[in-house]
Amino acid sequence: MRIAIIGGGPAGLYFAALAKQLDPANRITIWERNAADDTFGFGVVFSDETLGGIEHADERIFAAMREHFARWSDIDIHYRGQVRTSGGQGFAAMGRKDLLEILQRRCRELGVTIHFRTQAPDVAELAATHDLVLAADGVNSTVRTRFAETFHPDLDRRHNKYIWLGTDRVFEAFEFFVKHTPHGVMQVHAYPYSDQRSTFIVEMHETVWRRAGFDSFAQTDLIPGQSDEASITALAEIFADELDGHALLANNSRWIEFTTVRNRHWRHDNVILMGDAAHTAHFSIGSGTKLAMEDALALAACLHESDSVQAALEAYERERRPVVESIQRAAQASLEWFESIGNYTDQHPDQFAFNLLTRSRRITYDNLRVRDTTFVEAIDGWYLSAQADDTENSPRAPMFYPLRIKDVELPNRILVSPMDMYSAVDGVPTDFHLVHLGSKALGGAGLVMTEMVCVSPQGRITPGCAGIYTVEQRTAWTRIVDFVHHNTRAKIGVQLGHSGRKGATKVMWEGIDTPLEDGWDVVGPSPLPYGVGSRTPRELTTTELDDITAQFTSAAQAAADAGFDVLELHCAHGYLLSSFLSPLSNQRTDEFGGSTENRLRFPLRVLDAIRAVWPANRPLSVRISATDWAEGGNTVEDAVQIARTFAEHGTDILHISSGQVVQNEKPAYGRSYQTPFADRIRQEVGVPYGVAVVAVGAISTYDDVNSVLLAGRADLVALGRTHLWDPNWTLHAAAEQGYRGPAAEWPAPFRAGSRKPPSGRADGPRPRLEVVRTPADSKLPQRRWQPARRASARTAS
Repeated sequence: MRIAIIGGGPAGLYFAALAKQLDPANRITIWERNAADDTFGFGVVFSDETLGGIEHADERIFAAMREHFARWSDIDIHYRGQVRTSGGQGFAAMGRKDLLEILQRRCRELGVTIHFRTQAPDVAELAATHDLVLAADGVNSTVRTRFAETFHPDLDRRHNKYIWLGTDRVFEAFEFFVKHTPHGVMQVHAYPYSDQRSTFIVEMHETVWRRAGFDSFAQTDLIPGQSDEASITALAEIFADELDGHALLANNSRWIEFTTVRNRHWRHDNVILMGDAAHTAHFSIGSGTKLAMEDALALAACLHESDSVQAALEAYERERRPVVESIQRAAQASLEWFESIGNYTDQHPDQFAFNLLTRSRRITYDNLRVRDTTFVEAIDGWYLSAQADDTENSPRAPMFYPLRIKDVELPNRILVSPMDMYSAVDGVPTDFHLVHLGSKALGGAGLVMTEMVCVSPQGRITPGCAGIYTVEQRTAWTRIVDFVHHNTRAKIGVQLGHSGRKGATKVMWEGIDTPLEDGWDVVGPSPLPYGVGSRTPRELTTTELDDITAQFTSAAQAAADAGFDVLELHCAHGYLLSSFLSPLSNQRTDEFGGSTENRLRFPLRVLDAIRAVWPANRPLSVRISATDWAEGGNTVEDAVQIARTFAEHGTDILHISSGQVVQNEKPAYGRSYQTPFADRIRQEVGVPYGVAVVAVGAISTYDDVNSVLLAGRADLVALGRTHLWDPNWTLHAAAEQGYRGPAAEWPAPFRAGSRKPPSGRADGPRPRLEVVRTPADSKLPQRRWQPARRASARTAS
């Protein structure tokens, strides 16, 4: 094969070395516009997983890299004059220049042609004369721009400013310095990469950067290779304590904003994007070099295994894209956390440290316990001390602490999400609802929520939706509430709502959102259908708004009479009140449309009317969609304003969901994908107003639940489908974590089953297979990078 590589960075060099080894007949040429010894940046970090792949693929490259590694496993978090250290992470770093020299040398040994200080020929010419063209030309890829109509790039330029520096202070671990300045919070990401140098990245929000005056003297007219000396001088003063008499080092160092690169496709005929040209992930979860070298390994393997270039490129993208997208989701969470770091600077040092370590959701409560038990035990102790309502007085998993809201005490922090069952008859809940909700309460959840209970026949989503607008319906709900109260420690809440323009559809298993042939009229703030094939709603008059408000009020009174502990107003997912909040569904020109304040007017009218009849000692909740996931719709910034307004009107709980407002939404699904919305609203609204916040959405493990709670991202965690899979989820989670207590109390008839049954395996005790036992601590990773001590030890020996 004839292979052309545009870009002589780690991705292009490593791929060339591997592809040449797999088939020495391959004719591979690399074009690099910089000199061989030009390199921008300082250290690069690798995970143990990546290093294992490098060692397996080319032992000579790995052996040469190993000679340069700085290794450690600790992370130090410097915050408000205190340091918290977590071990067991496992890092290896080296100088970027050393890495490039190793890869260049290996390519020359194998016969790869490299042209330095040379622009590559036109990519179209290369594609016509080569079997494969690899575009490894970086974040500002010209190849990506050339074929943008094929690749469909999405370049997300972020809000923080950062500058990549070095220092001759050799740190012993990965250091996070969180610096409170008169201008705001600045943070440093620092780590050693040799026995003489460390990387020192300074990052801050653009508003902090401007308040600190960098916008007035930062140098912007720099040519490649030049550094912003004025800013570096200022930073040396700001971080004098952290540098401890050492210098800041520059290498093409200037302020930049991180750009997250995504592409809908990575290939165009025989041209393939790789490394930063294809994707980027924020430096706070690892280096782009790590991702680039993983790309190179995967592509070389796919080419070796496939019968044609096209098959190889298809296999490569099919294999590699899910891995990259998973990393990018984690990196996005980490990036956004650092953009919002100012929200967390009132947290206790223990909670802040845990929050920082788990920010990407790739490290969790249980994961940290495995890595550093002492660290997690200290965090558990702090969490216990912070719980005002606790009577057990013993550390345990965060999910098993009670929460008191007004006169209602929840035994634990688990909430069963409202889930439509579509099994009512004429709006009357049936035995199905008794078993459904009763089983979840028996299963240990602290709060069990009904499905959306409709306030009128016209307000139903489907003919199978439950209501509370007749005496018969209220009586049926009373029976269910009484069962929960008499047989469990759980509390039960009702969610009230009106379907709006999403009404008069078939039940889910007959065709979700499909209109009924003989359905009722649907209504909304504006005559805009939910999506293709949906009915166009009739615009509500002000008189009808008064009528609907009265329906909500009547339903709230009935819910109180039925004995519900909590009432939730459904202002999410595109139903009537939600559709008033979104500019995509509300285009009214009267007092109920236009600005966010106006779009809030009708939902607030309903909330105020409900609050007037709902018992003052019982909590009132509102569920909102934190984003519409669609262009022109509400964003999380709008959601903060909406949530704050609801809090000002007496809401006790904010339940944070997202989307389902328009059919053409594009949600970014993933594990715990809505938790960042809950987190932000808790920090900006929940904490200041004393309102409990519920996180929900693709949370399914008790490990994730505990991580969310301990980091302070939410006060309660809602799980839906997880409870359909296992109605006893909370009790089983307690058994798995070794918890026995009032927060997860087995019903008396079930207690015989409170211990996990033995598995079907019959493995006996393991025999001793070591004559001399290996000390347990000999298997632990090296905690600190201390090259001076290592050198002294070698000299002494």
